[in-house]
Amino acid sequence: MDQNAQQADRPLAGVFWMIVTGLCFVAVTATVKYMDGSLPAAQFAFLRYFLGLIFVIPMIRPMLNAPMTRQMLTLFSIRGVLQTGGVICWFYAMSQITIAEVTAMNYLSPVYITIGAALFLGEKFAARRLIAVLAALVGALIILRPGVRELSSGHFAMIFTAIFFAAGYLIAKRLSGQVSAAVVIGMLSITVTIGLAPFAWVVWQPVSFEQAAWMLLVAAFATGGHYAMTLAFQAAPVSVTQPVTFLQLVWATLLGAVFFAEPVDQWVVLGGSLIIAAISYISWREARLKRQKSNPVKTVSS
Repeated sequence: MDQNAQQADRPLAGVFWMIVTGLCFVAVTATVKYMDGSLPAAQFAFLRYFLGLIFVIPMIRPMLNAPMTRQMLTLFSIRGVLQTGGVICWFYAMSQITIAEVTAMNYLSPVYITIGAALFLGEKFAARRLIAVLAALVGALIILRPGVRELSSGHFAMIFTAIFFAAGYLIAKRLSGQVSAAVVIGMLSITVTIGLAPFAWVVWQPVSFEQAAWMLLVAAFATGGHYAMTLAFQAAPVSVTQPVTFLQLVWATLLGAVFFAEPVDQWVVLGGSLIIAAISYISWREARLKRQKSNPVKTVSS
């Protein structure tokens, strides 16, 4: 039995780990929202990555043993710059707009990744994928509703967040074929920490032990979320796990309403649902195409 078949045999495990992934990422959002205003966004982001370097320790050996070239180091540096900008924008957006809006607009990253892969990596842009991308962009317009309401700086920050993260992912996709996942993740953590340092230094404020503890908790939840997502992808196909991410928007909306007195915006839920549906279709199509390439139809000679 091949790996794809083994994955298909564990759909419940995949769904479970994707639920855990969503809970971890919502916990990250909630913790950041809870500490809103206690520290500048740049310092907040720096501490999250700096304290999170403790989780990079197991990745040090693979990074030292990796055959690094000048081109690879350049790509790692560019990705670090992009991720640094995305992280700062994300932390800033958290202080300006609701948790539900941040969560819904964050789903735009896979859409930008699909567009970028077609423009810069030469991947095919089939008509059905184009329709899905357009549907996702319509979902974004439903959330933002330009001309109907005044957009805040937080909305624009989230647009740039998704773009920066998408560009960084495309670089990571290229690097993943040359080094292990541990090296890609470890280098990201180090370069982003370095990139955030000067921004944090400019606005630095004294940090209490309690604030440092919350930041370490954010790093733990973020690491746990990425680990759980990896387990979900190992257990079941993306076509099974991707739709479960819709629950993250539900939890974020409920969290904002119950604990932060944020009104439930039906337009955010509608637009977010449309974006997630489009992403689920794109993910399903990509997973199906990969299976077709890895298991080509064999002709039987007579």
